[in-house]
Amino acid sequence: MKIYISSDHRGVEAENKIADYLRQLGLTVIQSQIEHNPTDDYVDYALEVAANVANDESSLGILLCGTGIGMSIAANKVKGIRAARCVDVDDAFYAKNHNDANVLCISANIQVDYLFEIVDTFINTKRANEEKHINRVNKIIKYETRS
Repeated sequence: MKIYISSDHRGVEAENKIADYLRQLGLTVIQSQIEHNPTDDYVDYALEVAANVANDESSLGILLCGTGIGMSIAANKVKGIRAARCVDVDDAFYAKNHNDANVLCISANIQVDYLFEIVDTFINTKRANEEKHINRVNKIIKYETRS
């Protein structure tokens, strides 16, 4: 599985730890090459990761910033993206299982060991196979692709 990951300046340390962790699990991890500085914009990183995930449907994305909120708002502007801000493992499970989220947005302020748990849950949770959840996601996709 390929994971695209990025962060703004607030999440660089956590991003690097998560990327290393995922590589140790044998996953292909692609980090953004956009330079960081104290005034960088989360939007740039969110749109880059979201575009990559939208173009590679078998991949997932992970975005970090101070809260995960801005990243999720920006990433969700990209067609085909269902980005979810998750603060715990339950959020990560339901985001993936019920909503077929393909981008995880998390706060870099969460303790890194717990970030690993959230990431593990998101990556390892299967998409919903219940018709009600599939229908809901399909409604979103239909709305998003209307002309």
